Amino acid sequence: MSDLQLRPSPVVCGGRDDVAGGPVHELLAPRRVPLGESTEVRRLLPSMGRRMVGAWCFVDHYGPDDIVDEPGMQVPPHPHIGLQTVSWLHAGEVLHRDSLGSLQMVRPRELGLMTAGRAISHSEESPRQHAPVLHGAQLWVALPDEHRHT
Repeated sequence: MSDLQLRPSPVVCGGRDDVAGGPVHELLAPRRVPLGESTEVRRLLPSMGRRMVGAWCFVDHYGPDDIVDEPGMQVPPHPHIGLQTVSWLHAGEVLHRDSLGSLQMVRPRELGLMTAGRAISHSEESPRQHAPVLHGAQLWVALPDEHRHT
């Protein structure tokens, strides 16, 4: 018997009868949204045609922005509940401060991870003396119901 005869035939994995087993290619057009006092993001999710992709409920991209003569990111304290944010910087620095007492500078090639759970309030800001360019992304994960208050 050859190797081909011993291998099982491929299984199509769609999960449900109404969901295709193959990859789905969908190009989402971002909308411009002001973030705080001086940053504008291009928001892919949520959109009119798609609320979420898997657990991802928000996808924002900002920059590359020339902030040499600008304050950079200045997002005042605001609350979150039942989700997790993933901040990913390509250029610049963002200082994360939250109601749990955390104070963390996020830099390029680092991930800032915040789990809101029951509730948290946080701010994000470029430091007073900052890099000339700010460029990054923030993705929000909707926590599953059993972990919503983690």
